Amino acid sequence: MTTVDDAVYRYRTAAREDAGAIEALDGSFTTDTVFEVTVTGDGFALREVAVEPPLTKVFPEDKDEGDGDDEGDADSRTFVAHGPAGDLAGFVAVSYSGWNRRLTIEDIEVTPDHRGRGVGRALMGLATEFARERGAGHLWLEVTNVNAPAIHAYRRMGFAFCGLDTALYDGTPSEGEQALYMSMPCP
Repeated sequence: MTTVDDAVYRYRTAAREDAGAIEALDGSFTTDTVFEVTVTGDGFALREVAVEPPLTKVFPEDKDEGDGDDEGDADSRTFVAHGPAGDLAGFVAVSYSGWNRRLTIEDIEVTPDHRGRGVGRALMGLATEFARERGAGHLWLEVTNVNAPAIHAYRRMGFAFCGLDTALYDGTPSEGEQALYMSMPCP
């Protein structure tokens, strides 16, 4: 439980009955900057650039999403945050891979009404606790280069860029975007 501006947020492991709310959660965002990716012979460079008009991104429905019930899988968890009115404020879904001691942030979303209140940071804290329980050496995630608000949030949390995939979104509704990979040591 956390309190922000006298608003109480409650956090817990997701249950099967959370699946519908998780699926319906609005993870869209609007940004006036994106990260422009330049691939070089020795790697890649990023430069934040302004976009006019601002870009609004609505993620397509993911037909492969789980049901929010990870109880049968010891190496996966979904955590949810509920706002003061009991509404779903956000969630984080994670999975652990023992061979490389990596906790992958599969998905993290906070509804627009609850952003900027520490909900994402608190959810990432639960993911980090789970990473420690599993013995993870690091946390890892993928983010599109157009999601500058998330990239800034991840950097504030301690994540650093560690890779690029220019073809991950080919043939998808996100065609033309690049996948940026970020990681941080498990604190």
